[in-house]
Amino acid sequence: MSGDNPAQHLDAIPPDTLRKVQQYLKPFQLSQAKLLEVSARLNQDMVLGLGKTTHHKAAVKMLPTFVRATPDGTEKGDFLALDLGGTNFRVLHVRVVEEEQKVLKMDSQICAIPKEIMLGTGEQLFDHIAACLSDFLVSQNLKGQTLPLGFTFSFPCEQIEIDKSILIRWTKGFNCSGVEGKDVVTLLREAIHRRGDYDIGSVAMVNDTVGTMMSCGYKDQSCEIGMIIGTGTNACYMEEMRNVRRVEGEDGRMCINTEWGGFGDDGSLKDIQTEFDVEVDETSINPGVHIFEKMISGMYLGEIVRLLLVRLAEDNLLFRGRTSEALRTPFTFETKFISEIEEQDDGLVNTRRILTELGLEREPVDCAVVRLVCETISQRSADLCAAALATIGNRIRTNRGLSHLKTTVGVDGTVYRKHPKFSEKLRATVRRLAPECDITFLVSEDGSGKGAAMVTAVAQRLAHQSRLLEDSDGEVREEEEEEDE
Repeated sequence: MSGDNPAQHLDAIPPDTLRKVQQYLKPFQLSQAKLLEVSARLNQDMVLGLGKTTHHKAAVKMLPTFVRATPDGTEKGDFLALDLGGTNFRVLHVRVVEEEQKVLKMDSQICAIPKEIMLGTGEQLFDHIAACLSDFLVSQNLKGQTLPLGFTFSFPCEQIEIDKSILIRWTKGFNCSGVEGKDVVTLLREAIHRRGDYDIGSVAMVNDTVGTMMSCGYKDQSCEIGMIIGTGTNACYMEEMRNVRRVEGEDGRMCINTEWGGFGDDGSLKDIQTEFDVEVDETSINPGVHIFEKMISGMYLGEIVRLLLVRLAEDNLLFRGRTSEALRTPFTFETKFISEIEEQDDGLVNTRRILTELGLEREPVDCAVVRLVCETISQRSADLCAAALATIGNRIRTNRGLSHLKTTVGVDGTVYRKHPKFSEKLRATVRRLAPECDITFLVSEDGSGKGAAMVTAVAQRLAHQSRLLEDSDGEVREEEEEEDE
């Protein structure tokens, strides 16, 4: 069964029932013209996000990351990485080996953050992080060394420089006092100095999409886009500095964290939002926020399917008009069920098992309808994701005045990794929407750890290069400029 034609196994559905089911599914099936329109709208929103005066009211935030280059393969050395984004954080020791073009994870340790620290003072939180980092250095025999550190801090921040990031607000159950409005790098350094038993070198702040792009970029130097499609969704890419109006300088490039999940927050996607999308949004913990994300990411896909199944049952098109308590309970239809139902070989067996677990009596026709619903919802997710990716590909291509772009996307996230056909559906739609872009996909391995180390390595290389330029005479500078042109 190809990703383009989800109707081959529908012989089990009587024509009249199929016609009625299709009426509900039609709003989810977006034409090529509509997807191109969505892509063009996203591009307009990206321009607003990059603008100096338009940024503050833009739905797509386009945050500068101060990462000014992707790996060139000459990076090497030992690095620490710190990944804080939930109730646990990870400390990693990463070694970058130039000869083998490899980023090796030497070792890592997970440290829990107790509830009282999540709700305590900022000083307690950073003292806890510094203590865990100290234990890790001892276990790795690294205590005497001063290693550079990549810091993935997955909370909303305003990044001012590569090593300066101001926390805007806590999310995910954290509420440490005295941190909002402060630079988290300074707070970390202060905690390490309070201990006085070790030190760290330069620090680079890293968003998880950037980590994904950079961890893939060492292996494949044409990787200039990072994308995550998991519980949530986001992407970053290398933008020309001349278009990044909020940062001084016209030369070179900078990685921009698009925060594309917010696309549509200003109402621009109302024409493609179905009544089921509206319900998912209105009953979420953040109504009106991250509209695009709610149409395509893993946190919501299962819930969209559940709402559709309930409606089809109410209309006597499924389960002989009967539902179950489980099916009527929000979020009981998990997104992973969609992946299991769409499996090539075990899809039917999985469908029967899942429906039984949900307390539903089912016949062959019900299984076929449920599968069709799942395929339609995952296809739309892949299509919308492809439209957004096509926007970025086309943008990079036109920015550089190229008739054809060859680039790689570093990608991560459970929807992309676990769904049996998502990557295939995504690739097919991107090819249709951006025919002048030849886009390769590379799945990131441990993006947030290795990627954070790579960002730090590249930042060091650039700092070293710029020092060389300042130290040298005009001749080298002219040569460099000619090379850049």
